[in-house]
Amino acid sequence: MENQIDEIVDLILTSQDIIIFTGAGVSTESGIPDFRSPGGIWEKYNPADFTYQRFLSSEEAREKYWQMSTEFYHSMKHVQPNPAHEAIAALERIGKVSSVITQNIDGLHQQAGFSPEKVIELHGTSRSVSCLSCKKKYSRDVVQELVGQGVKVPRCDECGGLLKPDTISFGQAMPERETAEASRRSGECDLFIVIGSSLVVHPAASMPFIAKENGAKLVIINRDSTPYDNLADYVIHGSAGTIMSSILQGVKSRITPIQ
Repeated sequence: MENQIDEIVDLILTSQDIIIFTGAGVSTESGIPDFRSPGGIWEKYNPADFTYQRFLSSEEAREKYWQMSTEFYHSMKHVQPNPAHEAIAALERIGKVSSVITQNIDGLHQQAGFSPEKVIELHGTSRSVSCLSCKKKYSRDVVQELVGQGVKVPRCDECGGLLKPDTISFGQAMPERETAEASRRSGECDLFIVIGSSLVVHPAASMPFIAKENGAKLVIINRDSTPYDNLADYVIHGSAGTIMSSILQGVKSRITPIQ
């Protein structure tokens, strides 16, 4: 592994446009449960009950959605960025990462200090809520206070429309602007680093393929194998935080930080 890390450090130092793509494996190291893993949300709830179409069509489904979503929000509200988030933010500060494309909805990249305007959240964010009718945006904490007071299905105080966290549900269209921007940046980069993603959820998982097809080097850092391992130039299986800390240390030892 040490030789691979040294070679990845070389790649980072010689690349001009580096994209980092993150999945749930980065957030689980902060204590946020992975929906799909043993003990995750989908062991307690049936994913089929939480489609976007059911949310729109059934008050009962909306009540169940807010119950599940509230449970998840409380589990992640006070978590902190871990060494993987911090290493990624540090690489941006020294001028080596152009942007982060993330499947995560927890906002921990921004909390770690990565420039918010350079984080592309493909699956949305749990930190805010929007009205599906008039698009008014709310702080998640404000809406959660209403839920805590017994409001089972919160509604917009402007138009009475349905409120929903700004996360992408099953059956809901991917955000057009973010998806297009992620595709564009993936196609233009010269190094694409996947961290903590199983690369099975599409269309997000197509980004490393787009990068590789357009000539980028591909690095995959994940605990388990992914469908793209055979395409990657480097694959390291292990802890995102441990590996990224080693990579950062290697980069910093050979570069003068940009002030």
